[in-house]
Amino acid sequence: MLFKMAEDREILRYIWDGRLPVCFNLSSDEVVTVEQPDPYYLLVPRLSYLTLVTDKVQRHFQRAISNESVDEMWFEYDGQPLKWHYPIGVLFDLYGSSASLPWNLTVHFQKFPEGKIMRCPGKEAIEALFMSAVKEADNLKHRSQVINSMQKKDHKQLWLGLSNDKFEQFWAVNRRLMERTGDDPYFKFIPFRIFQSDNPNQFIQELFRPINENGEHRTLADLLHEFVPEVFSSGGGVADNEWRVVIQGIEPPLETPIHWISEHFSHPDNFLYVVIVRVV
Repeated sequence: MLFKMAEDREILRYIWDGRLPVCFNLSSDEVVTVEQPDPYYLLVPRLSYLTLVTDKVQRHFQRAISNESVDEMWFEYDGQPLKWHYPIGVLFDLYGSSASLPWNLTVHFQKFPEGKIMRCPGKEAIEALFMSAVKEADNLKHRSQVINSMQKKDHKQLWLGLSNDKFEQFWAVNRRLMERTGDDPYFKFIPFRIFQSDNPNQFIQELFRPINENGEHRTLADLLHEFVPEVFSSGGGVADNEWRVVIQGIEPPLETPIHWISEHFSHPDNFLYVVIVRVV
């Protein structure tokens, strides 16, 4: 075994504290003032969502836009509208991991790209989507036994811990979702989503058990071999000159047990996001 198991709080804290420096620039097409407004810089949590941490961005650019033509604030990178319901870290790993920092994003208030990204009517929508994912993940891991045993205040504490960036508040509840329950020492299935930079608008989500029929730990390599075998060279390793396998901005060893990765590297919604990036 490469690592200690779920009690390793240092790794959980390290993942939680992950930050990205972002430079927000207002689209020049939408500026109504004489001069282009200064960019706005934020250090944002990788685990959060863009629309959850950008109130200050909206206020900063409010004076430079026409209030009469405001639709809804949305973000773009290199011509690609960014889906607010993907965690910030996933968006960066998918689109900007080869870019220099700070990550330069364009802010829009007009011409919302209908059909390309969902609208975000408010933080209630983010909370609802987040909790829906948490429940789906627990159904995969524990047949919903853990989430159904929680009270509404526990669900709210998960959300407030994430939205207020409070590690202790969040993990006081989330640890129960990461524990092994009953007689089964492992999750039934691993909640995961695999994204590929070649096709960023879709992801792979299938059933995958962390233990094989012989009772042996299955690894990250096993997951990739089953669902994205094209990333491997004929020699059996990842084709280093073509692909990078990124989780939480890190390229973990392929021999790492997938159960351990799920316990430590999952996002707050309890899904493990694996990003396959084509090397330019």
